Amino acid sequence: MAVKQKLTWLLLLVRLPATHQAERVSIWRKLKKSGAIQIQTSTYVLPDDPARYETFQWLTQHIRDAGGDATLVRARKIEGLPNEKLISLFNAARAKEYAALREQIRTRSSHGKRGSRAASKLDRVRKQFREIRQTDFFNCPRAQDVEMLLRRLEDTPSRESRLAKGRTQDYRNKTWLTRPRPEIDRVGSAWLIRKFIDPKAKFIFGTKTKPSLISFDMLDGDFTHRGDDCTFETLIKSFRVQDKGAHKIGEMIHDADLDDAKFERNECIGIDRVLKGWAREGLSDQEILRRGFQCFDALYAFLRRV
Repeated sequence: MAVKQKLTWLLLLVRLPATHQAERVSIWRKLKKSGAIQIQTSTYVLPDDPARYETFQWLTQHIRDAGGDATLVRARKIEGLPNEKLISLFNAARAKEYAALREQIRTRSSHGKRGSRAASKLDRVRKQFREIRQTDFFNCPRAQDVEMLLRRLEDTPSRESRLAKGRTQDYRNKTWLTRPRPEIDRVGSAWLIRKFIDPKAKFIFGTKTKPSLISFDMLDGDFTHRGDDCTFETLIKSFRVQDKGAHKIGEMIHDADLDDAKFERNECIGIDRVLKGWAREGLSDQEILRRGFQCFDALYAFLRRV
């Protein structure tokens, strides 16, 4: 993770009023809405910029008016919390919020309801997503997961029916782009590409699609979630992969990635946790991909013998 060396931080040291429970709850909600993270019992942190400084200034006055006390401090360094750690804490906080929103979207999708009430609920979900994005100061990777799910809900049947069919010969010796910190669907899809579509595929990582590259499992990517399918399934259908072992792995990846128990396959849940563990250990994206390929090679070999 690239970290800006000149980051500075705003620390709000607070002592909430001992009484007035309603005021305590109100202040806590405002702190949460600001996107601040709590690093100690009474210390909250935000990245330093004029708008957030104004937010903490306003909260300082609000806390004092309620009978508490607050001190606002600007710091270039927080002992014991390097920038990398602070950024990971912010991203972890936003990841929990995105996960809760993702669950709402999945619940709505599983009910399959249409009409004005459903549209109203979808609008509320979009509004919540925009609110989280406003406090997603370091571009948490989970944001694109939610945005792709929202796009799936907005897809019409006619768009899904126009899913492009790829001719394998047109996708040989290409450079394929996907999001950083690959997890089960991205690693599995890259393995499928190398195994069945483009044996000499080169994989790179980025956050935005490029016309010169073939993108997968990305917002507005060439091959990504379509309808109820994860990216691995989209690739199988697009390139007409008939291999039975690959189809079984597709079912496993679907259930691990979308967590909807559609196929009642749990074999890839463990692989997904291993991939996430390697990311937390700080392995490079390319190394996660290399090791992930070994996992899928072994799984595929096992499936061919059963």
